Amino acid sequence: MLVAVGLIWGLLAAGAQVQCVDAARAGARAVARDEPGAAAVAAAESVAPRGARVTVVREGDLVRVRVIAAAPGPGPLALTLRGEAVALAEATV
Repeated sequence: MLVAVGLIWGLLAAGAQVQCVDAARAGARAVARDEPGAAAVAAAESVAPRGARVTVVREGDLVRVRVIAAAPGPGPLALTLRGEAVALAEATV
């Protein structure tokens, strides 16, 4: 029973990790297209797991979006999931 619960938890955590990466990619794409920062954060939050934190940082011509979310779990199984994406602003191309 414990093995089955562990496997299910692992699958849920892996799915949430994929959501973090997808959310960061969506936010970076939005900022790279010169959409307002609030629209980019909203695009990332719509894909991210519930309760995720989204940060957008512009570094010259590059845009970096980070998504951080908690994967709930008992004791040592609680993880912090991260996704990050970098895009070149289209205005510079």
